[in-house]
Amino acid sequence: MDDSSTLFNRVGGAEWFDDLATGFYDAVAMDPILRPLYPDDLVAAREHLRDFLIQYWGGPTTYSDSRGHPRLRMRHVPFAIGVAERDAWYSHMAAAVQAGGLRDEDEAEMLSYFANAATHLINEPTPTM
Repeated sequence: MDDSSTLFNRVGGAEWFDDLATGFYDAVAMDPILRPLYPDDLVAAREHLRDFLIQYWGGPTTYSDSRGHPRLRMRHVPFAIGVAERDAWYSHMAAAVQAGGLRDEDEAEMLSYFANAATHLINEPTPTM
């Protein structure tokens, strides 16, 4: 495999994902919708996200080696995630991705993944008027 075979390699490896997770969690720390869903200390959450994304996009399997199968939906069931939470999460993640200086096609692939993943984690009914 050459260096362009995975998105992990195309973005330059773990450092890019560390920057992504840091940018995302810097925004979460200030978000009135999302902040209450997270523990007081965001360090472990940031590391888990970083390691999951590194593995998902073709890097080392540190996440699964230490935490087992990702089981994203199961891990998020305890948290009330509605459309507002999904939109806030995606907004911060999209901003972090867009700040990463990716090639257009890599950015589009990541944004599509994150939009789908965020929607998949919704577990609260949409309020009706």
